[in-house]
Amino acid sequence: MRVIAGSAKRLQLKTLDGLDTRPTTDRIKETLFNMIAPSVYGSVFLDLFAGSGGIGIEALSRGAREAVFVENNPKAMACVKENLKYTKLEAKALTLTREVMAALYQLEGEKVFDFIFMDPPYDRELEKRALEYLSGSQLVYEDTVIIVEASRETDFSWLEDMGFSMIKEKVYKTNKHVFIEKAGKEEIC
Repeated sequence: MRVIAGSAKRLQLKTLDGLDTRPTTDRIKETLFNMIAPSVYGSVFLDLFAGSGGIGIEALSRGAREAVFVENNPKAMACVKENLKYTKLEAKALTLTREVMAALYQLEGEKVFDFIFMDPPYDRELEKRALEYLSGSQLVYEDTVIIVEASRETDFSWLEDMGFSMIKEKVYKTNKHVFIEKAGKEEIC
C-alpha cells in the first residue's frame, strides 16, 4: 500500500499482517480520491476504523489541514503512528486509540469535519451505529461528506430515516463506497 499523490507521493505504508485490518487497495483509494480531490485541500478529515491509516494519510498528503485517526486496535494504531512519522505528516494528525463511539463522544464540541471516512468490519452494522450518532452530532455540518466503505451487500435503505441522503454509490468487485450527506440541504440560488 502506498500514498498515491501529494507531499508523500509514492511512499510505501506499513500494514498489519493477518486479517485484523483490511487495507483499501491502491486502485480503490485512487478512485475514491479522484472523486473528492477538489475538496480535500484545507479540509478537516476524520478516519474512523483507521486500520493502518492509509485513507487519512492520503488526505493529509493531498493537503488536508488536519486528520483525526480513530482505531481501537493498539497494534493497528502503532502502525498508523509509524506511517504518520514516516510520511512526515504527524504534526497534522491526532490519533485516538479508542472504540469509535467513545471517540465520537470525545470529539464532540471539539471538531467539525469536512470529510468522515469509515471502513468498519463488514456486515456488523457498525456504520449504522456511527451514522445514528452523527445524525444528531455537531461533528458534521450541512456540507460534511461521509464516506462509508462497506460490503456490496450492505443495505443503506435506512439513511433517510436518520436524516441523511445518499449522494452517490461507487460499487467495486467486492465492496462499495457510499457517499452520504445530511438530508434537506438547501440549495442557494
